[in-house]
Amino acid sequence: MFGDRIGYGRSERAPFASDPWASRGRRYEEAASPTRTAFQRDRDRIIHSTAFRRLREKTQVFLVDEGDHYRTRLTHTIEVTQIARALARALRLDEDLAEALALAHDLGHTPFGHAGERALDAAMKQYGGFDHNAQSLRVVTRLERSYPGFDGLNLTWETLEGLAKHNGPLQAPGRDPAGLPFAVAEYAAVQDLHLATHAGAEAQAAAIADDIAYDAHDIDDGLRSGYLTLAAIAGVPLVGELLAAIAREYPGLAPERTRHELVRRLITRMIEDVIGESLARLDRVRPSSADDVRAAGGPLIGFSPAMDAADRAIKAVLGQSVYRHAEIMVAMGNAEALLRRLFDRYLRDPAAMPAEWRPPGSAGVPERARRVADFVAGMTDRYALAEHERLFGTPAELRWPAPRAAE
Repeated sequence: MFGDRIGYGRSERAPFASDPWASRGRRYEEAASPTRTAFQRDRDRIIHSTAFRRLREKTQVFLVDEGDHYRTRLTHTIEVTQIARALARALRLDEDLAEALALAHDLGHTPFGHAGERALDAAMKQYGGFDHNAQSLRVVTRLERSYPGFDGLNLTWETLEGLAKHNGPLQAPGRDPAGLPFAVAEYAAVQDLHLATHAGAEAQAAAIADDIAYDAHDIDDGLRSGYLTLAAIAGVPLVGELLAAIAREYPGLAPERTRHELVRRLITRMIEDVIGESLARLDRVRPSSADDVRAAGGPLIGFSPAMDAADRAIKAVLGQSVYRHAEIMVAMGNAEALLRRLFDRYLRDPAAMPAEWRPPGSAGVPERARRVADFVAGMTDRYALAEHERLFGTPAELRWPAPRAAE
């Protein structure tokens, strides 16, 4: 479709791609690797981090023990990474940087999905709040403790910038950091991530890959659970078109195979749309460097207007039928209450936390609260449930209702 304009089968980077040999470097100086680029080292450090391993047992939409085939935060991350790398390769961006950003984008996520984030944000309201995107930056700059010379993973400036700003600028030019999420404002005091501009093209590719993965796998999991049906989504823009095409090509196809074919075609169409739209935007702006992408005044990697409308329609039906379904909302409320009980207990009694997480005796309440939030946010679902039983003597009842029989 795009002929010689895309990078499949070609190795050279576009002039607007991030260049690992021209990186702005790391906060703590390190010798270069003789075998890997700076962005490859970032990717590898993220994969080997403890926070990355914990994603295996963190909820995406359905609790991790509800079924073997539902996405977890880890499998979501892997799917985002595959899509981000495909986009980077097609647009001749730095694939390793795009992969690193996709791998790291949810490291700050709480147990029990967005229910956990709401609980911690409410608990931390008077202490600077809680935001999982900002927490991902805090994880890789402070909370990982694997190296003898520094806290965090000491990632390159480009990876940290992309992690902080993958959803767009965080402040207007010339503004002070007062309105920034706590973790971002804290880090901005020691390293300037140019928070008033867009991120590089690789971060933009990772961000749109997140949207594509969400749409596709939440439709898949929603259909598998029975909260969605093929009939109910047949009127959704793009989804209905794809279902009609599948029915024409494969009359009488079993619902399970229809579901899989729908997800494949949806991912393909969305990726192709991003490639075509991004090439058109790049043609208009003609950036000659990664900094030109940052200064473009808007994202250069993204959906076309038609696909953006389809994306919003898909998210609307997922919100109504899955995320905000009455049964799931009950379970989310239970999860929020559990994490709030844990937070309050640790704040009153820091000795209930492992020794390495306890704040110093001289710490004030805001510092103690932030330490507790860091500890709770890093928990897996299973560990949070075990801690609740240890501290309160009774197991928590969180389980989503038994999955319905899918079509």
